[in-house]
Amino acid sequence: MKSLIFGLVFLQLLSISALAAETDRKHVVLHPSAARSALPFSDGVMVGNTFYVAGTIGFDATGKVPASAEQEAKLVMDGVKQVIESEGMTMDDLVSVQVFCTDLALYDTFNGVYRTYFHDQFPARAFLGAASLVRGAHFEVMGIAVKRAK
Repeated sequence: MKSLIFGLVFLQLLSISALAAETDRKHVVLHPSAARSALPFSDGVMVGNTFYVAGTIGFDATGKVPASAEQEAKLVMDGVKQVIESEGMTMDDLVSVQVFCTDLALYDTFNGVYRTYFHDQFPARAFLGAASLVRGAHFEVMGIAVKRAK
């Protein structure tokens, strides 16, 4: 009986150490743009099979926030999608999303764009009011994705 208990404890410790070794691996994702490289954060970080997407804002090609909230929402979601896809994942791999918004009256506008980025079930989500965001943005989105086993 003691050897059975010892064996089970040993197997559990072995699986915990394997999990710890997996989560100790960290992979950082950075966009290659020169302007982006000066910022003090990563676009995403993969730890094990979990990918943490940094806050993303919807800038146009000139680096400005577009006048249309709908266009801004599309650019934000395109940015999140680009970072997710850089790790071989899809938007359907997102499990949690946080949206920060400077005007909660834009909730329906954002949702109209947001829903077009998913095919399966939607991730868990928070839509939070924010007094202000960087560079006058209306939206900032961050999320967590889990890479599916193949």
